[in-house]
Parts: sequence; C-alpha cells; structure tokens
Amino acid sequence: MTATSDTARTDPTSAHEPRKSQGGEPERLWRSVVGELLRDARRDRGETLVETAQRAGVSPQYLSEMERGRKEASSEMLAAVSGALDLTLLDLTLGVAERITMGSAAPVRQPAQPVRAAYALAA
Repeated sequence: MTATSDTARTDPTSAHEPRKSQGGEPERLWRSVVGELLRDARRDRGETLVETAQRAGVSPQYLSEMERGRKEASSEMLAAVSGALDLTLLDLTLGVAERITMGSAAPVRQPAQPVRAAYALAA
C-alpha cells in the first residue's frame, strides 16, 4: 500500500474533506451541479416547480430539494425530471461535466439529437 492510502485509512477526517480541484478549490458535489442544471433548464422553459414536478411525477418539494442539491436522486428520478424538461440523461451528464470542467457559467445544453456514437473496446 502507498503512504497516501495508509494515511486515508488512519485519518478519519480525510474521508470527509472535499477533494480539491486543479484550481485549489473544493470540488463541487455532483448533486449540486445536477440541481443547478435542472433549475436552469426549468427556468429557461419558464416553468414553475409545480408544473415540472407534475410532469415528472415527483412532488414539488422533492424537485426543489433536487435543485438545491439536497437530494442524491436515483437514476430513475433523474430520468423522470430530465424527461419532463426534454433533456436526456446524456444531456444532463454532459451538462454536469461541462459545468464542472468550465465552471458554473456553462449553459444548459439543448436536447440532444439522436447520438450516433461508436465505442471501441480494447482487446
């Protein structure tokens, strides 16, 4: 084992400290960035929490907690809310990656056109 992993195992505080980004700031939590993206997409559509939540089949309170980064939503919930906003899970994932990489100013992606991607597996 390396000294780093030994330290992480013996130091209980290290597991609770957020990792630092390349800029030295704490990395943002996935659920926080997802929430921002969902809120921005909903507002861009001019919708209220109630309207979007109703279409997604979730309570407005739950959607609000998702948007504020308070809930670690399941993939099913993310799919339902994304679908209600005419976003795919791919749109959501790429949007989150862009925001984490470029900062919170990255715009919400427009709904993806059917993606034709090829993936090669190493033999």
